[in-house]
Amino acid sequence: MKLILRIALHLAWLLLAVLAVWSLFFYWTIDSELKDEMDDSLDSHAELLIERSLAGRLDAVQGSGWMLRGLTDKQAAALPHVRYSDEKTYIPGHDEREHARVLRTVFRDAAGSWYELTVMTPTLGREDLREAILGWVLCLYGALLITVLAVSVMLLYRMMRPLYALLRWLDAYRVGGENPPLAAATTVTEFRRLNEAAMRYAARAESLFERQKQFIGNASHEMQTPLAVCRNRLEMLADDASLGEEQLLEIARVQRSLDYLVRLNRSLLLLSKIENGQFPEAEEVDFSPLLRGRAEELAEIYGGRGIRFCMREEGSFRVRMNPTLAESLVVNLLKNAFVHNVPGGEVVVAMTDTSLKVCNTASAGPLDGERVFERFYRGEERREGSTGLGLAIAEAVCRLCGLRIGYAFERGLHCFTVEFSGKN
Repeated sequence: MKLILRIALHLAWLLLAVLAVWSLFFYWTIDSELKDEMDDSLDSHAELLIERSLAGRLDAVQGSGWMLRGLTDKQAAALPHVRYSDEKTYIPGHDEREHARVLRTVFRDAAGSWYELTVMTPTLGREDLREAILGWVLCLYGALLITVLAVSVMLLYRMMRPLYALLRWLDAYRVGGENPPLAAATTVTEFRRLNEAAMRYAARAESLFERQKQFIGNASHEMQTPLAVCRNRLEMLADDASLGEEQLLEIARVQRSLDYLVRLNRSLLLLSKIENGQFPEAEEVDFSPLLRGRAEELAEIYGGRGIRFCMREEGSFRVRMNPTLAESLVVNLLKNAFVHNVPGGEVVVAMTDTSLKVCNTASAGPLDGERVFERFYRGEERREGSTGLGLAIAEAVCRLCGLRIGYAFERGLHCFTVEFSGKN
């Protein structure tokens, strides 16, 4: 969730609570004011009626909504002299029962007789009042909430522009590549410090990257020389006619180990270069001729195992990428299919405009789909000629070139599918 959206949601919940409390207070205030106004009106009317009653001129008072009844001394003593209430009562002038505000007051005339005067006035029903206030409060509430959120989001977005500029720069940044300068001028201290920290860490990453490239290159070259010398000396030693059969077999084993070290060294160097993005050149590569050429070479190399090769083309798989990486992807997928096959098995390649699928006969059950692209993962058995890095290199090439590679076990075949990831 974006920061601005999270802030807006928290602000919305806070405003909901504040405005809800405000609306309840507003309703209570309006209700209290209405009661006070009605009570004052009832007091004035009651005073007028009492004055006329004491003067003996009560019949001259026009209107309805009041009643006068006599009380005994005991009844007058038991009742409060003034009391207000909300009732639904019958009002003669309206000829129906309505919500009313009622005032009952007890007084005594000059002769010492007690009376109870009841004065009532129709009021707006509480439900009607609640609905009217609620409608206006909701309208005001919604308009205020939308306005505050819109203004807040707009201000936050403007204030967060330096942060978004930094995030876009970090997303596009590639260690060792040609990166544009960070153009995010800001007067906000925190954002300025964040930009400075990002620049420092980028410079540190570039320095480490350069040293790593230099170390890998030097280590590779330094290892290749003694490995080549050892291989040459073993070949010269194997030509010695005085050596016995067991000694020659031991020399052959050592040569196979050295060959494995050479392949491993080259694979690790290639994998490191791929992950460091050292193949910036790109052009459109057609995989069809590349697959046919490499398949023929590998079929000759592994011809003694009787492996059948089949290629089905339903389209032309073309990708804009580095040609060296394309060749490395094809070689590693095909070599993996031939090496991890069974005698008399088959290698099937299916190609469409959007995908490339390489399958080979499985000697056992399915592989671990979550680990199959890990370095040095070989499943249940180790095959001669395998360094355990072929699929890791293929996965690194796909990741660098915006492709996606997946594994599936289909009808006794290990299948690896390369397709566009949607990010190209």
